[in-house]
Formats: sequence, C-alpha cells, structure tokens
Amino acid sequence: MNKVKRYEILTLLRDDNPHPETELEYSFPFELLVAVTLSAQATDVGVNKATRKLFPVANTPQQIIVLGLEGLRGYIKTIGLFNSKANNVYKMCHILVEQHNSIVPENREVLEVLPGVGRKTANVVLNTAFGWLKDNKSRHHLRLAA
Repeated sequence: MNKVKRYEILTLLRDDNPHPETELEYSFPFELLVAVTLSAQATDVGVNKATRKLFPVANTPQQIIVLGLEGLRGYIKTIGLFNSKANNVYKMCHILVEQHNSIVPENREVLEVLPGVGRKTANVVLNTAFGWLKDNKSRHHLRLAA
C-alpha cells in the first residue's frame, strides 16, 4: 500500500471516528501513558486489573516516585515482564517530574525518549489523549470490524 492510499484510509477512519478510544482504563494522559507502557505483550484486561489497584494509590509521576520501585512492582506483578516495566515506569516518572513538570509532553519525539515508550506507545497516547491521528496499527488504538 502506497503513502497516498494509506493517507486516504487514515483520513476516512479519522472522519468516521474523530475521537478514537482504547479499552485501557484511564482518566487523563499520565494514566494512559502508564497503561499503554504496561500493555506491551499483555492484555488490556490484565493491565486494567493492575491499574484499577494502582491508580487510586498513585496516579501521578510524583505519587509513583513516592510509592517506590518495589511498591510499584507489587501493584503490577500480575503483568508479564513486570520487573522491566516497573523500572521503565519509575524512570519515566523521574524524567516527567524533573524535565516536564510532571506533565505528559504532547510531542512524539519527546515521548519516545521516555523509558519504555516507543513509537506505537507515543502514537497511542497522542491519538487517544490528545486527539492526534498518526499511522498506528496498535490493537490498543483502532479496532476494525469486517
């Protein structure tokens, strides 16, 4: 599929669904960023189970830092690869606090510098939390039915 055809399809999808949603549960961009980061090689159901317990206790970068790495691990231990994901989220929180005033940046390149955040994660956050439309084939973002 060439770039023109891909753009036409994405434009049709955007026009049909201007406010895409995800099955991940979140209230604001930071929660979505954490949930999407945790969702790599995990199910939305499993991530939602963990974040339903985590977010009432710690749903800001500062609160996760206060919770500590071990505390964070305790909340997400049911998710695959939880040790590395906890490390990434914890480091991400430090960067958000120190460099971004605890605010999730609305910039793909800046998001991609955060630990555990790649292009797909950045695009899901930008598309869902900030209303951008990027070429993203993630199952967490757009679901197409036949």
